[in-house]
Amino acid sequence: MKKLLLPLLLALVGTGGGVGAAMFLLPAAEHEEALGPCGDVEGAGAPEAAEEEAGEEEVVADGPSTNEYAKLNNQFVVPVVREGQADAMMLLSLSIEIPPGQQSVIFAHEPRLRDVFLQVLFDHSNVGGFEGNFTAAANMRNMRDALRAAGREVLGDVVKDVLVTDIVRQRLQG
Repeated sequence: MKKLLLPLLLALVGTGGGVGAAMFLLPAAEHEEALGPCGDVEGAGAPEAAEEEAGEEEVVADGPSTNEYAKLNNQFVVPVVREGQADAMMLLSLSIEIPPGQQSVIFAHEPRLRDVFLQVLFDHSNVGGFEGNFTAAANMRNMRDALRAAGREVLGDVVKDVLVTDIVRQRLQG
């Protein structure tokens, strides 16, 4: 009997700790939605019904929580040219912030978007944007602003913002 007591006790403590940690780490909004307004599972649908009724009168501001992100499939490769020779290569991954349900529009126009984004990145490289401290806030802001403007030329207001999700500079041997 004693041989079974310790493993059973450890299993209960581990399970209780896991449940407690999950409840502690669950964001407040999700926690309330999971439990309902009265703290019970039965009332969980009530906030959604109230939101639907108030949704006609309430204006939701554009913000990070109301938009989606479409990650472009492949990285962008941009040469950094110095004195007529490729000195380094920049590898960038981009995502586009869009209104909900617009991912199919982004992917349908991805070749055109990639073309204009590459042109912006080449221009940025040609003016020295990838030299020195290329991750400085002002430098990155200028590049993102130019990418957003180019994306809006192609798709209009569907493009809310362009995010640089990865950026790497790789020096070339030679």
